[in-house]
Amino acid sequence: MTQQQGWTSEQIPDQTGRVFVVTGANSGLGLATTRALARRGGHVILAVRDEYKGRRAVAEITAGQPDARLEARHLDLADLDSVRDFADRLHSDHPRLDVLVNNAGVMAPPRSLSPQGHESQFATNHLGHFALTGRLLDLLTAGADPRVVTVSSANHRKARLFFDDITGEHRYAPMGFYNQSKLANAVFGHELHRRLTASGSPVRSVLAHPGYAATNLQSDGPVALVRLLFGRVLSPLSQTPDQGALPQLYAATDPGTEGGAFIGPGGMGELRGAPTRVELSAGAADAATGRRLWELSEEATGVRFAFPTSV
Repeated sequence: MTQQQGWTSEQIPDQTGRVFVVTGANSGLGLATTRALARRGGHVILAVRDEYKGRRAVAEITAGQPDARLEARHLDLADLDSVRDFADRLHSDHPRLDVLVNNAGVMAPPRSLSPQGHESQFATNHLGHFALTGRLLDLLTAGADPRVVTVSSANHRKARLFFDDITGEHRYAPMGFYNQSKLANAVFGHELHRRLTASGSPVRSVLAHPGYAATNLQSDGPVALVRLLFGRVLSPLSQTPDQGALPQLYAATDPGTEGGAFIGPGGMGELRGAPTRVELSAGAADAATGRRLWELSEEATGVRFAFPTSV
């Protein structure tokens, strides 16, 4: 895929009749993604930790788009019980799902553990999305042109997976563990593509990253030094959430986007610009790393993916 000069959300094909789940949909990139999909006719399920903020986002969008088809549902990705409950409710209400956008995330907070004892960034950004994808895979398989879009970061290229200290018990650095979670997203998206392809599944796994977009990710949760760096020092380089959402919107809706593609901004340093196919790091594409992370994630979540055939 070559860079699409001037591509905007107005070029999204008609999405009428298609069902989307967008995690973290009440603000930032998730809200921008939801708004754009709803504008093109998509039925969007906002998967949000705070239901009040989710309902407020629905009201905000429908005020300008009265015919928008939106639902706000509770999902705390850090809590695997919440992931299970969300998936169970979705199965009871919807016979299929066309696109899952694994967008939600937390960035560089002080160290804390999830209800199941996992480091909070790894739990929210990776394990929750791994479990959610596995639990919804049958609904996606029944969808039309089904896709899983997992949002990573250019930071995955400077990261490593701390397999010997995955919870940060012995040594924790807020940005180091954020970068680890973004590498885990990239490894997961690529390994999911490999397994889907090997099984003959119709589901496409696509990766995306927004470049540098100004959202509450940099202001609400990080430790003070990271908040200062991203919230003030680097803010002149940032783009709006609507601009930052373009790569994941392209990944979710462009008919020609291939499984395994990594879509990001085409401008200098991949900080901003129109969506284009960008490079996945060699570490993220490493087969042995993919298998190791997959096995760790299965053990941590208790979720096994039901692929059509063994891989």
